[in-house]
Amino acid sequence: MPAYSLQSLILYFLKLGTTGFGGPVALVGYMQRDLVEDKKWISEEEFKTGLALAQLAPGPLAAQLGIYLGFVHYGIIGASLCGLAFVLPSFIMVVLLGIAYRLYGGLSWMQAVFYGVGASVIGIIVLSAYKLTIKSIGKISYSSFRVHWLLWLFYIIGVAVTAITQKEEVLLFIAAGLVYMLVKAPPAWLKNNPSPKSLLVLGFIADTSESSTLTKLALFFAKAGTFVFGSGLAIVPFLHSGVVSEYHWLDEKQFVDSVAVAMITPGPVVITVSFIGYLVDGFSGASVAAIATFLPCYLLTVLPAPYFKHFSNNPSIKAFVQGITAAVVGALLGAVIVIATQSITDISTSIIALTTVLALIYIKKLQEPYIIAIAALIGLILKSI
Repeated sequence: MPAYSLQSLILYFLKLGTTGFGGPVALVGYMQRDLVEDKKWISEEEFKTGLALAQLAPGPLAAQLGIYLGFVHYGIIGASLCGLAFVLPSFIMVVLLGIAYRLYGGLSWMQAVFYGVGASVIGIIVLSAYKLTIKSIGKISYSSFRVHWLLWLFYIIGVAVTAITQKEEVLLFIAAGLVYMLVKAPPAWLKNNPSPKSLLVLGFIADTSESSTLTKLALFFAKAGTFVFGSGLAIVPFLHSGVVSEYHWLDEKQFVDSVAVAMITPGPVVITVSFIGYLVDGFSGASVAAIATFLPCYLLTVLPAPYFKHFSNNPSIKAFVQGITAAVVGALLGAVIVIATQSITDISTSIIALTTVLALIYIKKLQEPYIIAIAALIGLILKSI
């Protein structure tokens, strides 16, 4: 029998979802400190297994780990309730902010707030893209380029394609994963049967031209949620291309404001989808966007969980994920370039973005919500002068 009740674990994730700031790395750190070191509800081995699964499978890292930790001793029921408890507080906050944004978004003071916040968000995403690049591929150095040249190639292609086309290319990500797997660690079945017929690529293409807005939201966010590796910010290029460029649900300013809302609320960054969904189609849109985004994350955690130890060290699977991740992180930087051209419009916004990056680098304990609050105040001051 576990040393804790399911109710206790649910209450823990409700609290973490309500007060947990700092992004995926910080949230994972809180879980290890609280559940492994302090409470000793989860063993070190169980935690590491869950973290490995969350890193390998697509989906926001912290949410997937929370779902897995609920699964460890209480199965699907535990995974479902803990995942819901973790996401629900930030969902409610984001919807309330969406209501306020709709009511007051056209007022000068709200525009002034997001003038500063939008520029600060660009700085935060730039630094996050850099950290993800270092973590996923390697340090920016000659030796790294020489050893991981193929991953850097996928990364550069991801940057260029996203910046030029201003939309995400899912097939590019899948191709990067397949190519890297075939080059670095071809699966055994392919070695035994190298016929081209053995390579089967399944593409799911949904024609949503005649679909309702909610159906379009569900299909779009389900696709986006399937390609979030590691950090919630990796979803930004997917969201930008669909929400702004393809469907024209939001304009550039509204999109940056949506990312900002995710930064100032606790819990997973991916919750920005609910704010977007609310602006598109009210509470129904917010709910559909959240469910569609987190459902792939939930399924890709719960379904492989019982068998994960058997294939977690499979070199082919690891290589496939590495290839996809390199292209996705490159796409994140490409999206930053596109968004920055709309948000960094003058000297003031340039200074705010640069100051945000420097503050995060040199003031280690400074968290994003505080920076966002300061940027909002600066925006109010600048616009009132």
